[in-house]
Amino acid sequence: MNAPAAPVPLGRRMLRPLAALTAVALPTAYVASVDPNSPGHYPVCPVLRATGWWCPGCGGLRCVHALTRGDLTAAGHDNLLVMVLAGVVAVLWLRWAWAALTGGPAPRVAIGGRQTVLLIVVLVVFTVLRNTPAGAGLAPPLV
Repeated sequence: MNAPAAPVPLGRRMLRPLAALTAVALPTAYVASVDPNSPGHYPVCPVLRATGWWCPGCGGLRCVHALTRGDLTAAGHDNLLVMVLAGVVAVLWLRWAWAALTGGPAPRVAIGGRQTVLLIVVLVVFTVLRNTPAGAGLAPPLV
């Protein structure tokens, strides 16, 4: 008969969620300290430079910078999609960290074909909308 497995120590359970948090926190701290609203600190988006269109990521660094300052209005104006995705990622990380902290099973996130198609449609609609006069409020300000 097999003996029950020994419980995994808390430090070992928290290792992966904390490593992921560190991997996100370090670049976020850099963007918080080096203002993307000041020209010359970051390269211009190649899609914007080549086409004149705001890509789905344009304004993302400014959005993150605004989020680190607690300025939700500016963050939403700079890139609403990044703001929403940051919230989703934060909730998913909290679920993961709570499961690790309490010793529960890690939550699984499965992205299948339908979710992939939906994500692509959202990206395309967001991109087209923010580049039209009707969706100009979704476009970040020029720097």
